[in-house]
Amino acid sequence: MALHKLDLDEFNEVDYYLIAIHTSLEDYRLAYFINQHLPINLSKSKAEILIRIKLGETQFSRFHFDDEDNLISWNLIQNKNEVIGKKEITNQDLFSNNSQEVATKVFLLPELKKVDYFLKIESDTNLQITDIIKKLKTIKSLTTVYVVETETIKSKNNLIF
Repeated sequence: MALHKLDLDEFNEVDYYLIAIHTSLEDYRLAYFINQHLPINLSKSKAEILIRIKLGETQFSRFHFDDEDNLISWNLIQNKNEVIGKKEITNQDLFSNNSQEVATKVFLLPELKKVDYFLKIESDTNLQITDIIKKLKTIKSLTTVYVVETETIKSKNNLIF
């Protein structure tokens, strides 16, 4: 009987690029400008990314495009959102036991709190990521665009969808 051995190191390979985008644009406007500057067609995905924390849950918007000819998957993902939860306020007064809504900021990748959006590019082939960065930097409304080293990300599981 033959013995088959599975090498788990193959699954640890990172097969995507992650580009951080700093901007004040709304997600749909950013997707529109990216579509104009890159040869892709991002569209709103119904499958948003759900994150649960102690105070509640929130959904991060996602725009998606599958380039079937080049075998590349593009995802534009929101990094910042809010969870609105209720907080009980107890005072010394007789009539003051109230609950108040409290908004808490939630981040898809908490170690990169200043990033507004991520462009996740999944590909089995080598991409010219510097060319993509140059094209994105021509969008006037973007403050900063750069590649994130995926090895430094602690919450990589949030990028699995």
